[in-house]
Amino acid sequence: MNQTNQIWVTEFLLLGLSGDAQTQLLLFVLFMGAYFVTVLGNLLLISLVLIDSQLHTPMYFFLCNLSLADLFFSTNIVPQALVHMLSKRKVISFVGCAAQLLLFLIFGCTECALLSVMSYDRYLAICDPMHYPLIMTWKVCSHLALACWTSGILVSLVDTTFTLQLPYQGDNKIAHFFCEAPALLVLASADIHKAETAIFLMGVVILLAPVSLILVSYGFIIVTVVRMKTTSGRLKAFSTCSTHLLVVILFYGSAIITYMTPKSSKEQGKLVSVFYAVINPMLNPLIYSLRNKDVKRAFRNVANGIKPFRP
Repeated sequence: MNQTNQIWVTEFLLLGLSGDAQTQLLLFVLFMGAYFVTVLGNLLLISLVLIDSQLHTPMYFFLCNLSLADLFFSTNIVPQALVHMLSKRKVISFVGCAAQLLLFLIFGCTECALLSVMSYDRYLAICDPMHYPLIMTWKVCSHLALACWTSGILVSLVDTTFTLQLPYQGDNKIAHFFCEAPALLVLASADIHKAETAIFLMGVVILLAPVSLILVSYGFIIVTVVRMKTTSGRLKAFSTCSTHLLVVILFYGSAIITYMTPKSSKEQGKLVSVFYAVINPMLNPLIYSLRNKDVKRAFRNVANGIKPFRP
């Protein structure tokens, strides 16, 4: 047997998105810009929610958690990708790769759960407004947020364990710009069927189950909105849901393509990963800010130095 295949991998070589120097420089500029907007947008959104008392509602509480998940999600991936775009040797240690994979899954899975909880919040606010304050208390909101983070941690531990318990010997070149389970599994020196099955089942738990809850919630919301007698009421209900629905489509669409569909080409997989790892965390605060009157009002108040109204 080849002696090389007996050597356990202690580090991985990330091949990145391109081997061309000029392309990497262009990607560096684009990724740097996207990361700057991600950090600024999410921190600004969190700050506005904390400062303005009129934003101290369950919807914005969950939005703060979503912004935190987006911020950590992007920070776990983009800074290292930026360094590698300017480096000749794009190396990451086995331990560093394991940590990146674990954190990537924690924040990504937590965001999946948060989006489903936010859809439930919108369902209660529109379909049962009289009981909404009694149901969505701060205690309930805190427990739901904790459940989202806990489920993200548990699912990520399962996926990471099944991915990293496999032997990695010989080939250490990851055809990706960060450590992601599908890209790692192809390098394993053993049968990966169990690991793929476990990841698929966890995908059902953290992707398809929340999507089902979202679809049911919006099914009831649509029925309720259609039955509304006034056009203004319909528009108001739609405006509170459209931003969340857009974020759901963007995030879940790319995640399901990666983890719940038959294997695609490496290049297609990397492009999809760019979308949910780099672009989506940047778009979320922009979508919620540009399409939300309350957030824009809070920003104007802060920018003009006006103290937020406290009832």
